[in-house]
Amino acid sequence: MNDSFPDIKSVVVRVVTDKPVRKTPYQVKGVFMRQFPDQSIIPMLNGSFRDKFLYPRVQVKILNEQIYIIGIKEGVDPVIELSHKFNNFDFGNITFEVKSFDIEESVEQFIPSEKLLKYRFITPWIALNHMTGGKYKFLTDQEKLSFLNKLIGQNIIFLANELGTKLEDNIYTRVSLESFSPNTIDDNKWGAFMGDFETNFFLPNYIGVGNGITRGFGTIFGAFNKNIFDFGEDELKNISKTQEPLEIDSQNDLEVISALDVPKPKRKRRKKRKLKRKNQGDNNKQKIINKDKSLKKSKNKRFKKPKKNFNHEPVNINFKPDVIEEPDEHNFNTEKHHKKQHKF
Repeated sequence: MNDSFPDIKSVVVRVVTDKPVRKTPYQVKGVFMRQFPDQSIIPMLNGSFRDKFLYPRVQVKILNEQIYIIGIKEGVDPVIELSHKFNNFDFGNITFEVKSFDIEESVEQFIPSEKLLKYRFITPWIALNHMTGGKYKFLTDQEKLSFLNKLIGQNIIFLANELGTKLEDNIYTRVSLESFSPNTIDDNKWGAFMGDFETNFFLPNYIGVGNGITRGFGTIFGAFNKNIFDFGEDELKNISKTQEPLEIDSQNDLEVISALDVPKPKRKRRKKRKLKRKNQGDNNKQKIINKDKSLKKSKNKRFKKPKKNFNHEPVNINFKPDVIEEPDEHNFNTEKHHKKQHKF
């Protein structure tokens, strides 16, 4: 691969347990952090790398009552390392014994394709937040289709930028949803959809797209991929056998999204925390004493008569030379203001 399209790897680990797992991804990650605190995967689960990696390099899913762990780029080796340490998962009220695990590794992901590839959402795609949702509901059906096509295209370009793929060509998208009416998710008023989409971009199985990725939303499955786990859905298997990639040139209803129209992700800078002093106890006592003194002074000031201002001009109580006070609007009707504006 060249510099524009690096060889980005991904891995999916499916954990087979002695009973169905009816837990959330957050609960599973909590068990990992408690049972394997020294593993290299932990900073990718506890939020330590949230600013470094805007797109999570390790994702945990509960699909078909089984645990799936997905590692992308920097997350591949930590996921594989952790998978060899599985014996059981202790949730406190229930323990799952690990019977076995399957590993699927992929290479050359997150790069453009010469043909259209089809993906299916196997968990709801949260496309709309409280801002875009307000705009979406006033669109016509045709406008909604174009809007969602652009959104999925922007999601893909964001992934490419975040993982180091330098896109120069356009991204083509075509969504096919069960309904244009979004389902509301939780109290966040997120709008979610189910269905398929096509694009000219290689994406790993089981990764998340859109909002709510860490909660397991937006999980996709590549219908063109014939080497899949026994996911438990015959429909997915049938699609993988019959669906062949389509030629882009032969399609006339594709949405075209330019990579130049999507800004590259920006990382937030963390504020440096102030070091606590050893004599913090003494400082706290001094703060209480100073506060009492300031309260006494403020009480005494209440009984002092205010100084008269015979010129009726606003008093500037800010003595910093680099701060300029904005004049009040009523001053523009004073005699002094008119003398400044007109020569008599």
